[in-house]
Amino acid sequence: MADRSIHVLGLRCRKPLFLFFGFVALCSLSHGSTSSGSPPAAPIVGSSVLPSSKILSVVESTGGAEMELAGHQDRQHERCDPERARLKVFMYDLPAEFHFGLLGWTPKGDGVWPDIKEEKIPDYPGGLNLQHSIEYWLTLDLLSSRFGDRRGPCIAVRVMDSREADVVFVPFFSSLSYNRHSKVTPPMKESTNKMLQNKLVQFLVSQEEWKRSGGRDHVVMAHHPNSMLDARMKLWPCVFILSDFGRYPPTIANVEKDIIAPYKHVVRTFENDSSGFDDRRTLLYFQGAIYRKDGGFIRQELYYLLREEKDVHFSFGSIQANGIKDSTRGMRSSKFCLNIAGDTPSSNRLFDAIASHCVPVIISDDIELPYEDILDYSKFCVFVRTSDALKKNFLLKLIRGISKEEWTRMWERLKEVEGYFEFGYPSQKNDAVQMIWQAVARKVPEIKLKLHRHKRFSRFDVDR
Repeated sequence: MADRSIHVLGLRCRKPLFLFFGFVALCSLSHGSTSSGSPPAAPIVGSSVLPSSKILSVVESTGGAEMELAGHQDRQHERCDPERARLKVFMYDLPAEFHFGLLGWTPKGDGVWPDIKEEKIPDYPGGLNLQHSIEYWLTLDLLSSRFGDRRGPCIAVRVMDSREADVVFVPFFSSLSYNRHSKVTPPMKESTNKMLQNKLVQFLVSQEEWKRSGGRDHVVMAHHPNSMLDARMKLWPCVFILSDFGRYPPTIANVEKDIIAPYKHVVRTFENDSSGFDDRRTLLYFQGAIYRKDGGFIRQELYYLLREEKDVHFSFGSIQANGIKDSTRGMRSSKFCLNIAGDTPSSNRLFDAIASHCVPVIISDDIELPYEDILDYSKFCVFVRTSDALKKNFLLKLIRGISKEEWTRMWERLKEVEGYFEFGYPSQKNDAVQMIWQAVARKVPEIKLKLHRHKRFSRFDVDR
């Protein structure tokens, strides 16, 4: 039966017809009476930044199935109930060298995980490293999923018996391994990053869980485009969590099998933003590397087209010196922010723009976007084909033709959806961590279909 609930100020209320209006009033009163009884918010660990509390409720519909997508709200009174989690996850106890050991943490005795309730959690490196830090946040979320006092709801819960699990999680901090350990240091003949990938493959293929599924139910994080260059061809049956498909052949990674996750933005979230259309004096903003390889040629072409326009900021920039502060100021004072294909179809710039409430203008024909099966990006982004963007005057005519009212609608929507792209620990309802787990959960039926087909003739398989 279809869910016949209504949402009033972020609460869900059932609506038998004869009590419809009474329930509306009751739900509204209930919402107003809970704020004083909410316990204090849990501490935020590491470099996470969570946006201010909001009272928002957004319902997205997909094929008749309804899913509530809410922003960060005053919901700390909700707790993780393992029995109600949508996704059961078995996580390998990989040695520390694959995860927190890469952050300088040393295990005690035979343990492989830090005691995240009692000891300081190692910080993930800052700067551009943070872009690909999903491995850190997802692992922390699983480690804490069985805490009895965990605040906030949970989508995924860790189980200790792999036969009870929907998926098998591989906690290798592959992006950090690439960023920090890709160089060969004499007298070593191969890099630590390559060595870890080889050891990971050897470990996985020897496990009973892999033998049962052929890796089809294994979830592997490879968010940095270069993070699993040596192992990806051997782990192709797995579900990869990626930033895009730019450096993958479709036989190894594709939208049907794998998951696109957001970058962690590096600018701070624009809290209490009241800077409307007239307050943002710059029409169009871009600051970053202009000369790129592969599909990034469009950046330099657009630079030559737009650099003389008086209400456009298009310049070179980097994270060095005050690069992040400059980008923060620039995006917050601009109506539209360009997100242009670079070496790969995606970049962190899109998520910096969302956090800055600067309406993204996406010029990247091959880009894949996080949660796009349930989230309509056209309500808060402008999409332009590369071929059109390179036509003289096309882009600026399009942007200048967007009315103040239309821009304001997109700006308001940006403020509603920004929470879906926020990483932090402890995780909050419908933040990036929970949204990624939801995306994994939506893959489970297809994974089970593949596993069942894989088993068709398994009872007749014999050594020949």
